[in-house]
Amino acid sequence: MATKWQRKAIPGVQSVLDPLLEKPLLRLHAATDVDSFWKAVQNVIQAALPTCFIGLTLQHSPILPRIAKSTKKLSVKFFPIMAIQKYFSTHPHRNIVFINDLFSDARHFRRSSFYRGCMAPVNGRCAIGLFFWDIRHLLAAIIVVCNVQQREPWPREMGMIRHLHAQLQTALRRLHSRSRERAVRIALEQLMRRVPLPTVLLRWNLRLAYRNQAATESCALWQRRSPGERFIKTKAPLPPEVLDQCRVLKNRWEQLSLSGFAPTNLGNETVHHPTRHGLRARISLKQTSSAAFARPHFLIEFENLRPSTATGHQPDGASLSHLVRLTNQEQHLARLVCDGCSNQEIADETGSSLETVKKHLRSIFSKLEVPSRCRLMALMR
Repeated sequence: MATKWQRKAIPGVQSVLDPLLEKPLLRLHAATDVDSFWKAVQNVIQAALPTCFIGLTLQHSPILPRIAKSTKKLSVKFFPIMAIQKYFSTHPHRNIVFINDLFSDARHFRRSSFYRGCMAPVNGRCAIGLFFWDIRHLLAAIIVVCNVQQREPWPREMGMIRHLHAQLQTALRRLHSRSRERAVRIALEQLMRRVPLPTVLLRWNLRLAYRNQAATESCALWQRRSPGERFIKTKAPLPPEVLDQCRVLKNRWEQLSLSGFAPTNLGNETVHHPTRHGLRARISLKQTSSAAFARPHFLIEFENLRPSTATGHQPDGASLSHLVRLTNQEQHLARLVCDGCSNQEIADETGSSLETVKKHLRSIFSKLEVPSRCRLMALMR
């Protein structure tokens, strides 16, 4: 059972990576999802040593693989689950393990399903497992198999494998953290789409970072030249008046920074529509204390005071929970319905066609689960 792979790396061996590994390692640390990470893992390992098979498993709970990828399709699973469970019960949290160490002797190893299903089909000679941990939980495992035509790694190559393990561990932890952040962001975006407050988040270079549906409709409403104009259906850009004010705040922040002051709070700025009273946007700079190297973002909140003041209908606490389910335009239509306006009057007020008004009303009835205008008025009041 003893192989040269079982030699430990000689202390003091020079750990200079081959120049061929530079680009694969850059791609590894630039991986943003499971597929790009898997491709980078293949490139890194194949550049480090000749292999005939590479297998990757992710999301172990606590040790059963949920995601499995391999360079070759095999008739059986390449992951020796039972053998690894038994081995880690006595050798917890090992990072690099020789596969034949998981079995008591050579006879049990050659009779195992892993040898018959993974090593024998590719004429494998030796195999090694790289394991990656997050405190007590196994995050991922990589199985590397070399065949009989390929020489066994020398101690210097084993030192390179240990170095690559650290690189893979760093990339995997970053990918794991990025996946959790992305899941939180998607959940937050889905929540914000249901919030009636029109919200926009701009990066420091004034490029869009986030905008909910209500903000999209507010931008379209802002750029209507007249109250009777048709509602813009495509995503309208941010109003130029709002962007100009963001540039003013940006210049003010940079001047304070050059003077040696910490511009933590510049206050809020309000931009009013040049011709239509009631439309306004509130701009504020947002920067967390923990983001030492990141410049602030611009938080923009649009407000339309006309629907509530013109119609005299103020949503109370009971109707607010129902309004949350509707878009900004649907809220406006619901208020007009509650004020007793007909479909034609709503079309004239919003600048939409009669068919568009009926379509929006059907959407409102479906979301609020009401069959008619009378039931809608009773629900909102």
